[in-house]
Amino acid sequence: MKSHHQVLIIGGGTAGIMVAAQLLTQKRAKDVAIIEPADTHYYQPAWTLVGAGTYDFDKTARPMSSVIPKNATWIKDKATGFDPENNIVHTASKGDITYDYLVVAPGLAYDFSLVPGLGKAIDKGVVCSNYTNPKHTWDVIKNFKGGTALFTQPTTPIKCGGAPQKIMYLAESHFRKSGIRKKTDVIFATGGTVIFGVKKIAKTLMEVVDRKDINLRFHHKLVAVDGDKQIAWYEMGQEITAGGCVVISSNKVDDLKLDEKFQYNYKDVKVSVDGNRYGIHYDMMHTAPPSVAPKFVKDSTLVNAAGWLDVNHQTMQHNSYANIFGLGDVAALPTAKTGAAIRKQVPIVVDNLNLLINSHKMGTKSYNGYSSCPLVTDYGKMVLAEFDYDNNFTPDPKLKRMLISDSSKEHWRLWMLKKYGLPYLYWNKMMKGKDV
Repeated sequence: MKSHHQVLIIGGGTAGIMVAAQLLTQKRAKDVAIIEPADTHYYQPAWTLVGAGTYDFDKTARPMSSVIPKNATWIKDKATGFDPENNIVHTASKGDITYDYLVVAPGLAYDFSLVPGLGKAIDKGVVCSNYTNPKHTWDVIKNFKGGTALFTQPTTPIKCGGAPQKIMYLAESHFRKSGIRKKTDVIFATGGTVIFGVKKIAKTLMEVVDRKDINLRFHHKLVAVDGDKQIAWYEMGQEITAGGCVVISSNKVDDLKLDEKFQYNYKDVKVSVDGNRYGIHYDMMHTAPPSVAPKFVKDSTLVNAAGWLDVNHQTMQHNSYANIFGLGDVAALPTAKTGAAIRKQVPIVVDNLNLLINSHKMGTKSYNGYSSCPLVTDYGKMVLAEFDYDNNFTPDPKLKRMLISDSSKEHWRLWMLKKYGLPYLYWNKMMKGKDV
């Protein structure tokens, strides 16, 4: 006998729990089940602060049993595949589960094979990532004695696109406090072409970069890591026009004609060249892991050509199967993968599910791509980048209540929001299905 549920949710992360909680607290569905194998639910946005030694890792964890809504059925198992024609989800040990409506929200997965050598090097020695082990990041930053501090990221979509640079700003502050900043070069190497896609935020961040004397390297596509030799290998995402001086260190500084499309605030750190690859030698490195949809989603008929869940950008309804919705990090939505985005996606999914269950029609609510990235720029300072699908700066009017007139500028009140306000809202409002 297969088990059957009116609404089946895959994933006990931010998206899955919020959808379940809102469906049940607002009495929008009678029977909700969540497939989730993990025992622990993490509040990952605080991991930036853990990596900078200013938040307790243990406070970011709660038992999964405490966040799954009381009236929901917890299927403690892994989803392994889909049969959408027959409304079936396959699981690792509980067999097939059928549904009337399916919500796919398992988050994303890390695929280290996309950057050879990184999997072997990460979370060991001087290579760290707030995404995988923020406690190790703090150890690396604390024990750093100077040299090249490289902050970088892969070219895949990642959770919270701003996170690889937030930890850099905090690390730079720590190096200053601990007296090693003078013998340190801080480098940010990214496959992107700008520091941030929203112009107003980019302007503020470039001021932070100037204040902190950080070398930005654009068009740098991370392709391999040599953990033994401590070299991060890059290919250029665009042809170099300025005679190659842009990325190769030269002893004659006068010879350097900097092309600011590639480098800003050049630092003469050790670089090796191997064919068309440039290797930056690091004394510490922080990166985000290359990210993909979980294998069981990627290998299914539910994804688009890029391998992400193929959903309508406004309604989050699947483009081929009307009774399937997807949201959160797994969804092929052209906006940043953040908890703030999920906060705006959930009510639309819940509204549509409610209308489909009760009247077999879709609602008129539409998601505009809202996402936000709390960009911590220093201990005690933060900028809040809020934007939509078109990268318009779209500040939440609720911030005016915190007496913040312009959240694109650094502010200590925004830091307080990040460190105290948002975790409180997360555990006590978002996880409980209350509108925030």
